[in-house]
Amino acid sequence: MKLTLKALRVNYGLTQREMSNIVGCSIESWRNYENGITVPNNKVVEKIITTFKVNYNDIIFSRRLRLNSSLT
Repeated sequence: MKLTLKALRVNYGLTQREMSNIVGCSIESWRNYENGITVPNNKVVEKIITTFKVNYNDIIFSRRLRLNSSLT
């Protein structure tokens, strides 16, 4: 089952602040991860995987599809 980071957080009933504390990042960073502005580093990803028992391949890090305009 694929999950966005926001869906993962909401499923556990956590606020963005609580989630950022759990994975060891700032609340601003967590907001950026949820909004697809930035992608978490390996340390944060590993913390998400181990804490919430999810598979790396089941996490959706960005809802946005970025297309290379030079290919169109």
